[in-house]
Amino acid sequence: MSFLLRRLGFFALTLWAALTVNFAIPHLLPGSPVTSMMARYHGRLHGQALTAVQAALGLNTHQSLAAQYLTYLKNCATFDFGTSVSNFPTPVTTVVGNAIPWTLGLVGVTTLIAFVLGTGVGALAAWRRGGVLDGVLPPLFVVATGLPYFWVAIMLILVFAVLNPWLPTAFGSDSGIPMGWNSDFIGSVLQHAWLPAASILITSIGTWVLTMRNTMVTTLAEDYIRMARAKGLSNRRIMLDYAARNSILPNLTGFAMSLGFVVSGAVLVEYVFSYPGVGYQLVQAVDNEDFPVMQCLFLVITLAVLLSVLIADIVTALLDPRTRSAR
Repeated sequence: MSFLLRRLGFFALTLWAALTVNFAIPHLLPGSPVTSMMARYHGRLHGQALTAVQAALGLNTHQSLAAQYLTYLKNCATFDFGTSVSNFPTPVTTVVGNAIPWTLGLVGVTTLIAFVLGTGVGALAAWRRGGVLDGVLPPLFVVATGLPYFWVAIMLILVFAVLNPWLPTAFGSDSGIPMGWNSDFIGSVLQHAWLPAASILITSIGTWVLTMRNTMVTTLAEDYIRMARAKGLSNRRIMLDYAARNSILPNLTGFAMSLGFVVSGAVLVEYVFSYPGVGYQLVQAVDNEDFPVMQCLFLVITLAVLLSVLIADIVTALLDPRTRSAR
């Protein structure tokens, strides 16, 4: 119980610090959402007109900084992030809420697949150290891990969409198909997801393979593994229950961090494919100086990372009780 309370206290403190930084950054930047929005229309506002637009965007610049901070904390607690500047008068929650399912479906599923495949391949490579699998795959994945996301994405587009027009090059689905739980829309979404998913998988699976392989090689040299062999336990049980279970802990923590950053999306990949996820939306918000959307996205990303780390700490403590007393 004390371990859980410590982690929850750390979570609350870090979340408060992130909220404070998220509030401070827009106030330190030059300009404002109103001037940014009017600049696109080559106009300026003064007096009551400026006050009216600020009220429409949910800005209370006439309040003191402390009052604005308290209002901001209240709005965050009620999920009221104001109105999007670049998509006026659409609420920020609607803009972000429409982007999150696309990112979770693409980046989340691909990250899970990469973790499962990479961890499994890394465990097999370590178990058969010095074999063909261990000699070929790790160097191959070292190269793949060093490739930039956007370069892999561009190469996949060139091969599978330009030279061979088999798959679409951009967007999350065909524009002529209405959104809904029907076979046409689902098929279109899956078709558009192949190339961005492949680019993420190619550049991320190597991390899980190498981490699991290196950790498990060290674990296999431990005394308790030798004891298990001396007892005559089967290779399958030694590999899964003794070696893999203890070796997966670093990968598990890394996987939790990756799940947290899934919400931010693979920004470069989503941008290259114009995929309507959180990463692409974040780039659009930065380009348009849409501060309310940027604040909401940063908060969502921070909250996702913190929750993922908290869950990883709890799962690690359950799998390895030694960590409870060490924290």
